[in-house]
Amino acid sequence: MARATRNDSWYLLAEKSAQQSLVNLPFDNKGAVLALAQIAEAQHDFTTAIRLAKSVGHPDALGLVVTAKLALGEVEEAAAEANKLAEQYPSLGSLTLKALAHEAQGQDDQALAAFQQAIAAEEPDNSVGSAQARVFLGRFYAQRGNHSLAKGLYREALRIVPDYPLAHLQLAELATVKGQYRTAKYHYQAVGGPTALHGLARLQALQGRSATEAWKAAETELRRNVEGNALGHRRNLAHLLLERGDPADVAEAVALMETETANRRDAQTLDTLAWTLGSAGRLPEAQQALQEALDQGVRSAAIAYRAGEIELALNHPVQAAEFFRQATEIDPTFTPQTRQRLGLTKQEK
Repeated sequence: MARATRNDSWYLLAEKSAQQSLVNLPFDNKGAVLALAQIAEAQHDFTTAIRLAKSVGHPDALGLVVTAKLALGEVEEAAAEANKLAEQYPSLGSLTLKALAHEAQGQDDQALAAFQQAIAAEEPDNSVGSAQARVFLGRFYAQRGNHSLAKGLYREALRIVPDYPLAHLQLAELATVKGQYRTAKYHYQAVGGPTALHGLARLQALQGRSATEAWKAAETELRRNVEGNALGHRRNLAHLLLERGDPADVAEAVALMETETANRRDAQTLDTLAWTLGSAGRLPEAQQALQEALDQGVRSAAIAYRAGEIELALNHPVQAAEFFRQATEIDPTFTPQTRQRLGLTKQEK
């Protein structure tokens, strides 16, 4: 409910309800334990989420173990759990998790096969799962430069679940990359919330318009979420501060990411950490963070390109050239302009 409504207070109500349920019925109350595990995951307390979920043993709980381990950067363990889950309970959900685990390890062929198996196994009463699987597969294609396939999958997700937020956000991102700013604005406005506000601010900056108020609106919403219940918006806030490009914000962005990476070390989070460290002139530490991300096996043009930038700043032109080559190999459409439109570097004033 909290994710659907973007109202963090629902997590607090759910947590209190689950805790009270355990008090009233402390033995074999797996539903309440699973609820607490889900809340812990939402709050990015992944270690607690894994401990609670493992004590339940239900397929939904085992799936939570997979996503939590992916967030911790424990990709091999996540893949092992996902493969076991898919073998024991082959379904749309378990096969989608298997695909995500393979993708996190850079095993593209296995990921694609698992995505296709997931869609083939979809259930009529799980329309949200069907839409989600298509969005994840579409994102997989988009990050490899196949925009037409990605767009088709996103639109299919919207047909299955009208106004599905994830589909709108991915369509907005894709339209932004292609310079179709009016279309991107439509999709962002259909969603609302901090991610959409951030995207709308980016659109204004890309169009050369003053985005001061738009950045502020997104920042205010993100800060409300971070300061309210710390539901894992630190990375998003750090991203906004860096993309907005005010040097005065760099120290805070570093602090946010150092806190976030204390318990979340997936490749995207490590990439954002590297961005903050590089912006602060801490190049060897940025290099180390990116290497940890790359060691997970992920194939990401964005991460490879940032690694090239850091190597160039360290006066390692040969290594930089190799990373830039890898970025182009992963996504032939990935250019400095694409990077700007994705918000992976500070916006031009």
